[in-house]
Amino acid sequence: MRRLALLLLCLSLPMFAQNKSADELKAAITRMARVGRCGSPTFSPDGKTLAVVCDMSGLPQIWTVPVEGGWPTLISAFDDPVGEVNWSPNSDWLAFSIAPGGGMNSQVYVAKSDGSSIKRLTAGGKDSNWLGDWTLDGSRLTLASNQRSPDTMDAYLLDPVGGKVDLVAELNGVGGIEGVSRDNRYVLISRLANRGNNNLYLVDHKTGSEQLLTPHTGPGEFNGTLSPDGNTVYLVTNKDRDLTAFGRVRIGADGKPGPIEVIAARDDAELENFVMNDQGTQVALIWNNAGRDQLALNDLASGKSTEVSHVPAELIGGTAFSRDGKKLALVLSGAAANPDVWVMDVATHKFAQVTHSPHAGVVFGDLVKPELVSFKSFDGLQLSGWLYRPKNESGPGAYVISFHGGPEGEEVPSFRSDYQALLLAGIGVFAPNVRGSSGFGKKFVNLDNGPLRVNAVKDIKSCVDYLVDNHIADRKRIGITGGSYGGYMTMAGLTEYPDSFAAGADLFGIVNFKTFFEHTEPWMAAISTVEYGDPKTQGEMLDQLSPIYKLDRITAPTMVLHGANDTNVPVIEAEQIVSTLKKRGVPVEYVLFPDEGHGWRKVNNRIRSTVEITQFFVKYLNPEGAEARK
Repeated sequence: MRRLALLLLCLSLPMFAQNKSADELKAAITRMARVGRCGSPTFSPDGKTLAVVCDMSGLPQIWTVPVEGGWPTLISAFDDPVGEVNWSPNSDWLAFSIAPGGGMNSQVYVAKSDGSSIKRLTAGGKDSNWLGDWTLDGSRLTLASNQRSPDTMDAYLLDPVGGKVDLVAELNGVGGIEGVSRDNRYVLISRLANRGNNNLYLVDHKTGSEQLLTPHTGPGEFNGTLSPDGNTVYLVTNKDRDLTAFGRVRIGADGKPGPIEVIAARDDAELENFVMNDQGTQVALIWNNAGRDQLALNDLASGKSTEVSHVPAELIGGTAFSRDGKKLALVLSGAAANPDVWVMDVATHKFAQVTHSPHAGVVFGDLVKPELVSFKSFDGLQLSGWLYRPKNESGPGAYVISFHGGPEGEEVPSFRSDYQALLLAGIGVFAPNVRGSSGFGKKFVNLDNGPLRVNAVKDIKSCVDYLVDNHIADRKRIGITGGSYGGYMTMAGLTEYPDSFAAGADLFGIVNFKTFFEHTEPWMAAISTVEYGDPKTQGEMLDQLSPIYKLDRITAPTMVLHGANDTNVPVIEAEQIVSTLKKRGVPVEYVLFPDEGHGWRKVNNRIRSTVEITQFFVKYLNPEGAEARK
């Protein structure tokens, strides 16, 4: 019966869905969701081989592949996903992290590059352990862990042989080690007391003394690295400025830091990240220009930046220099290109693709690329978003508005199998960056803090109005979705503007700030009181912002998807929605993944989620479904 119903519904959809049966549409969606992805590149000491994390086996695992190209070799075969991998600078050891059950309690392992001699270095259990990098001499690993206290991540150096940890600094918040000098004496650490506001410190590991490098007032974000000689800290900074820039702090002979000096800045872009070679002579800068990445190489001696043109993708991530500094590995991707690892020759700027993740049955040239659009919110604030139009669209149609997580995240034109699946079914996607999103400066990202969140929720209605007023979407055929904080925005949209949406799909979103603070990771709760509000002093405000108290307003069919092992947004958030809507007789579908945490890492689960969500919106956003809801 379900197949017959879907077939009848698909007859009203454009393009692909008009000409294919429900089974054929499901098969096409499955192929789209199965498209592979690779990342976390790290060079062998001789620069001839890369270790990477790819999901070609069905979940992220470690593979090695020759830099010059060749057949990849599977190195790990765990039942749980690998997070990242780092190759020792002077040996055959790989360090990597494993997320048990897809949860946040990551554990650190080492293994030889052929997959042998695997051993776990951390204790296991519920502690969160964030793997950093190797020290330049390969004698230690950097680590952030809450093993001392659940509500704070501390900075450690980890012995890769025996697993002994050496406490570098108590962070009293979240952060970790960002760089270590070549002699292992000086350590650069980051302390984040509240989201959107951190500081960098230089720690003398011999004496334990600390120097604050980034004194500032108000919000400020900094991340950086330490030169091999320990005399200079290079950093991303937005001190006394709105957009992040590339800067440095010189350390005097007396160990005292100088002021932040800006080396490179742009009026049209934020510095997203950078990576420095082991020689300390050059950095690769990644600039975020309106959601698309641009690459530049900066010579640290002269301060001169050289733009790298013709980067073969819209987005750049996972950068790493080879040990000799002659090659740069990058993860490149885009709206019509899945994440894969490329290598650039630093001297010639020539790119070569190293990994080729499978995309059987999916032709990237046929995929929809979005257009960047701008519009004004209710109070005149300029917003933007990425509009994905179904091919051969004629007149206002069905659209899903998708909100990113964070809330400090940013919607960019990345490869989204779920978006492309909806487009296959003739449903458009609008992915906005409402106030509170990153990538648009310090002022914009802080416009939704605490009581200001009501304005971010009002932006939801402005997104709907943009689509309708510009004759893009049919007012009666608009859906809403999002994951994590995007899930919160989904539930906020369904409760605050029940007449605006025909259906909503919430992926592991917050619905009750009180229970979120009670059940999330203690360190997450500790750093979230400025962003969301302090439950000890602002409980009434948090209740007003929580959709759980307004579920009686929901009339639209709702889908809830969650991982059973999610300790960031615990599954109690999903259970509250489902039980309440069932009691009220509102159509609600619940998809629980017993082997996932905060998001889906296993390919089969990504397929199931994509198929379920697409079929859900096909059912409720087609003309017959809209007519039935009148």
